[in-house]
Amino acid sequence: MDTIYALASAQGKAGVAVIRLSGPCAHKAANALAGGGLPHRGMRLRTLTTPDGARLDDGLVLTFKAPSSFTGEDVAELQIHGSIASVNAVSQCLSDMTDLRLAEPGEFTRRALENGKLDLAQVEGLADLIDAETEAQRKQAQTILAGALGDLAEGWRRDLIRAASLLEAVIDFADEEVPTDVTPEVDALISGVKTDLTREAKGVRIAERIRTGFEVAIVGLPNAGKSTLLNALAGREAAITSEYAGTTRDVIEVRMDLAGLPVTLLDTAGLRETEDHVENLGIERARQRAESADLRVFLTETPDALGVPMRADDIHVFPKADLRDGSADGISGKTGQGIDQLINNISRVLSERTTSHGIATRERHRAAMLRASEALTAAQTVLESGPDMYDIAAEELRTAIRALESLVGRIDVETLLDEVFSSFCLGK
Repeated sequence: MDTIYALASAQGKAGVAVIRLSGPCAHKAANALAGGGLPHRGMRLRTLTTPDGARLDDGLVLTFKAPSSFTGEDVAELQIHGSIASVNAVSQCLSDMTDLRLAEPGEFTRRALENGKLDLAQVEGLADLIDAETEAQRKQAQTILAGALGDLAEGWRRDLIRAASLLEAVIDFADEEVPTDVTPEVDALISGVKTDLTREAKGVRIAERIRTGFEVAIVGLPNAGKSTLLNALAGREAAITSEYAGTTRDVIEVRMDLAGLPVTLLDTAGLRETEDHVENLGIERARQRAESADLRVFLTETPDALGVPMRADDIHVFPKADLRDGSADGISGKTGQGIDQLINNISRVLSERTTSHGIATRERHRAAMLRASEALTAAQTVLESGPDMYDIAAEELRTAIRALESLVGRIDVETLLDEVFSSFCLGK
């Protein structure tokens, strides 16, 4: 396998930059830069030089011996000063070495997967951790990266293998008297796994929202103060405001962190009847986004006037509280009245929803669990027909096991790998 290298820290000027090498020649290359004498495992502060002795930089050189490394291969890391010039000089020197090449996006992590250091779900958790912007996203990604989903899948797989082995035993000794009816135990094992799969599959949508973000739409009549409210929530002039109705024609999005949850606030066009073709397009888009949003804030005197039915968790507040007599439910983007209460209400509703999320975070996970559950339902159906159908039930169990193995990348994932790793940077 080739020895690869890449900048593992962020591009641009920094205090420290990390260049990572992995492969059979990683230690050899690090020794060439550091003047030799590096241990197979450990760290040394060295002056890095070119082959003709020209000084490149002072840096800390770390070495990891296979298989005790991130990739499972020999790995070296060069921690140098983070100037663009220093990084370019060291990278150029590495590129001149015949045994090295620049890593492709995600190639270090892909090697970790291929060498059994991570399963596919953990790879996805690592990608989520790199992209995490909020505390909830960080915790969720850490759970996946720690192998929680893989542990669940392995437990389910173990129970199904036990169930299949019981059926196979009866099939293998069909001509002999089997003293024990295995159907009750097999059915109990299948039922337990199905219950877990159903629960986890139901929680994927909320878990995916934690990963990608909740959408909260502000809806109301024209000139109700929606854009002013959005600006107040965002703490900046994200939307144009004016005294003229119909200023907002398109959906304006602002991403925020509310109580550790990722939230995208949507400022939509005012809902009304109009002859303006462009404004009508904006109103139609506003209705569509309001319909698909996870939560809506109705900024209006009477929600029924908007033609958008309120859901159980939607929030209703009275607009322009600064221009009216005091109201407990009034809000003003200009004065800030009611802003804190609105933020608390949005955070409360979304936080309550997250209590039902599971460990699985992607539609791919849900699809694999549903395939397994469908196979288990089929297995239970034929199991009721007695020992003569045990061979078919065992095959359905094997189908379910394969679905769970695809969940963590043991089989049937080659078509997914390029898509998964394309989102990684070169140094990861």
